Amino acid sequence: MITSNELRPGTKIVLEGTLYQVLEYQHHKPGKGGAMVRTKLRNLKTGATIDRTFRPEEKIALAQIEEKRMQYLYHQDDEYHFMDISNYEQISLSRHHLDEAVNYLKEGEVITIQFHEGEPVGVVLPIFVELKVIQTEPGVRGDTASGGSKPATLETGLILQVPLFVNEGEVVRVDTRTGTYVERA
Repeated sequence: MITSNELRPGTKIVLEGTLYQVLEYQHHKPGKGGAMVRTKLRNLKTGATIDRTFRPEEKIALAQIEEKRMQYLYHQDDEYHFMDISNYEQISLSRHHLDEAVNYLKEGEVITIQFHEGEPVGVVLPIFVELKVIQTEPGVRGDTASGGSKPATLETGLILQVPLFVNEGEVVRVDTRTGTYVERA
């Protein structure tokens, strides 16, 4: 059990028997009356989001999360297939479970999948991934009126802004937390 003051974005909690992930957290002290903690929570089973307000001293059940290192194999339609690297068991996750992580998955990549009571509930990506640029316009020297960046399509289908000097076929490092270009790899 934790108090609502200890909540942070990414924390997984159990409310009324349902598993939620904290998306946003704000400690609010109005002019009169007691302080409160405002949160935005995502139901990890359905994907629905709710807003919930807690008293600061309110106790909340912390979810028991098990993590397994798994290798991404391939995807077919909306199913993404993974293999447990310790016992070679395979599971498939829907796009709903992976959310934005699908933009950073490469075949053969090892990531951490989180489980709650044997059910997959989320993934933990590495902070940086290296992805190949498959399509981008050639940069024109001296053309910085657009801020010095251009859109590029990466091998996973992710489109992001890269500097003008990045060309097709190059590998770039991307920050998975923000979805932004970091550097050429």
